[in-house]
Formats: sequence, C-alpha cells, structure tokens
Amino acid sequence: MYVVCVKVSVLADHEGAFLEATLDNARGTRTEPGNVRFDVLRASDDPTRFFLYEVYQTEADFKAHQQTAHYLRWKERVAPMMAAPRVGEKYSSVFPEPWA
Repeated sequence: MYVVCVKVSVLADHEGAFLEATLDNARGTRTEPGNVRFDVLRASDDPTRFFLYEVYQTEADFKAHQQTAHYLRWKERVAPMMAAPRVGEKYSSVFPEPWA
C-alpha cells in the first residue's frame, strides 16, 4: 500500500470552509478504484490544524488521484486558506500485510 500523510494549517476563521472543501475531496477520493482509505483528522488542541491520512493500492493510484476533478477543485479552493504550505509525506505500508 502507498500511504500519503498531509499536514495542513489553515488560517483562523477558515476552518469551516476548509473542512467543507476537504470532505468533498475525501468523498470523491473514496470512489476512486485505487483508494483504500481517506481520513480527515483535526487536532484536538488547535482547530486550525488538520491531518489527512490517505491510502492507495499503488503510487500510480495516488498520481491518478491528483488528476481528478475533485482533487484539482480542492487544491484550488483551499489554497487561499492556508496559513503555511501543506506538508505531504509518502510511506509504504509495512504492517498489516496483507492490508486488513
């Protein structure tokens, strides 16, 4: 599995709009054949910090995701809401194997 973890900090008073746009993207992503999981997390101690946990069957599936209408719409929509550039890290799943 190919895992992408994205840390996002949004401007104060933009949390609701960011969450709305992100949930739209997450719902669209979950319909993609190569997507296994898409979690949207919010920091308990700071409502402006979010963490996106995405799992794809392959890196190619993730790259295909980045070309979808819902992702491109999300990227454009949330760009002005960012307090700092988002940080994405890529991983390969080690456990569980096979993915459960």
